[in-house]
Amino acid sequence: MSSSSAAPAAKPPMREALVAAAFRLFLERGYEQTTVDDIVALAGVGRRSFFRYFPSKDDVVFPDHERCLADMTAFLAASGEEHEPVRRVCDAARMVLRMYAENPTFSVQRYRLTKQVPGLRAYELSVVWRYERALAEYLRGRFAGRPDGTLRADVIAAAVVAAHNNALRSWLRSDGRDDPGAAVDHALGYVQRAFGRPVDTAAGAGRIGPVPAGEAEDAEEVVVLVSHRDAPVWRVVQEWETALGRG
Repeated sequence: MSSSSAAPAAKPPMREALVAAAFRLFLERGYEQTTVDDIVALAGVGRRSFFRYFPSKDDVVFPDHERCLADMTAFLAASGEEHEPVRRVCDAARMVLRMYAENPTFSVQRYRLTKQVPGLRAYELSVVWRYERALAEYLRGRFAGRPDGTLRADVIAAAVVAAHNNALRSWLRSDGRDDPGAAVDHALGYVQRAFGRPVDTAAGAGRIGPVPAGEAEDAEEVVVLVSHRDAPVWRVVQEWETALGRG
């Protein structure tokens, strides 16, 4: 073989090949019209290979959430007493943003597909609920023994998810062109100012408590939303957007 001959391109891992084949067919034929047999035929593998990676066709639409949830859980488990808990769960939520931002084209395609298929929207809400529960469980441990510790943990977890998702959806609606990090930082800032300890500042390092009257006029408006603990995540998001005037 000539030394100038180009080496053949390496095949993508089977998991990625299945996801690529699935989304190609979803875009060409529609989600409901695409079967698992169609996906494996295009990917050039058998049905058994598909189900080795994905329990159902729905799961191939969300191939990265299990990994992200595991990473988030490990991140929270590694927290120490030195970590301010509200800031810690906000940092954990940013891990979800990074997952979406790794592949903007895929994330936008999934967003559009999910909006069109009610079953996928329900699946996505169940995934969001698992993220929220992971945040709430960590906060419950940090607030254990405090008055209304469990309530506080659940409210903050719901607020973090609502704020993160509000900014994430705005980025997805822009077709992934805007800066997702800045938008999510801004949204999570509401949560940190409402529930967390303020970071050190030149004006008052380590101060905890309400803003003094003399400084209140310069503070940004904070919106605090309290929702029933059994309310579904989609309802909390809807109430949050309404409170912010974005509904």
